Amino acid sequence: MSVRLIGITKEFQDPEREGGKLLAVRDFNLEIGEGEFVTLLGPSGCGKTTTLRMVAGFEMPTSGEVWIGGRNVSNDPPNKRDTSMVFQSYAIFPHMSVEQNVGFGLELKGRPREEINREVKQIMEVMGIAELAHRRPDQLSGGQQQRVALARAIVNKPSVLLFDEPLSNLDAKLREQMRLEIRRIQQSFRITSVYVTHDQAEAMTVSDRIVVMNRGRMMQVGTPFEIYSRPANRFVADFIGRVNLLPVRVERLAEENNLVRGEDGSTFQAVSAAPGVREGGQALLMVRPESLSVSGAEGDAASDTGKLVFARGVIDKTVYLGATVEYEIDAGLGKPLLAVSHDPVDAGFWRTGDRVTLRYSPRAAHLLPVDSD
Repeated sequence: MSVRLIGITKEFQDPEREGGKLLAVRDFNLEIGEGEFVTLLGPSGCGKTTTLRMVAGFEMPTSGEVWIGGRNVSNDPPNKRDTSMVFQSYAIFPHMSVEQNVGFGLELKGRPREEINREVKQIMEVMGIAELAHRRPDQLSGGQQQRVALARAIVNKPSVLLFDEPLSNLDAKLREQMRLEIRRIQQSFRITSVYVTHDQAEAMTVSDRIVVMNRGRMMQVGTPFEIYSRPANRFVADFIGRVNLLPVRVERLAEENNLVRGEDGSTFQAVSAAPGVREGGQALLMVRPESLSVSGAEGDAASDTGKLVFARGVIDKTVYLGATVEYEIDAGLGKPLLAVSHDPVDAGFWRTGDRVTLRYSPRAAHLLPVDSD
């Protein structure tokens, strides 16, 4: 089913000020299509969990409306909304076996025992936990417990599946495995899903679209590619990965042929520009570290063919990370530029003190308004 959030706002009492209000979510509008996987992403305190709880019915909006499947559910309790929540803490009953936990919701609905057994067996096989049917939660790993929680939510066949930072208690490697599993399961059942996380990589992996939030407001909505490569403002650019930002003046603003000039007189080309960038005005030129290629001072590497010179400078720091090498380069711009080189075994290393040339493709350059959030 589709989900529509129309101008929802949520205020809480401020415990530090008598009669004061805390605005957790402000005038939030979003439409989620049937079967779509949308992630609410942002730093702690940005309002993403409060927004999710308003969809679930655990919080009521101060103003605005929540619609699920064409029905206004703004004042309905959680059990009247046909949603299921997967919590950060798993919320598995410790005194029940895995199969009892998975079938608990069906029992509450009074389903026949034969139907419960059939549905529970089927979902446990899909989730890869059939062999754990008779174990207790204290006999399961964190990843297994998360699969049980997910199976319990899906077996009820909800119209909307809600995730409240479900992987934050797992170690890094298991998180990577489970986010792929969550995406696979969601696509298999085509359940409309709303996911909350502060982890950018997690959001990029599971989502059809991402909603970036800050201070209770929506900063940008888009596909993972749009959010990462074409951010709407400085906050989104900074929050999603790392970024190089240069102050520039916009000399020409034309479709996929933008020309800007840096403070030192250097000119740059950029294919894309965010709304709010104006010809003749100031802007920020954004290039991601992995879009800068590093070559010798003469910059004649064959791999740089077709790329333009971005800057020249001296390596200040080299950080070897196995699959990549990260460089900080002093190019006389007031702060170091960041560059990431992949496959260092083949590409080789640059040492601290080496003079290098940085090149870029205009397709990887994006303009942001200076006065954006």
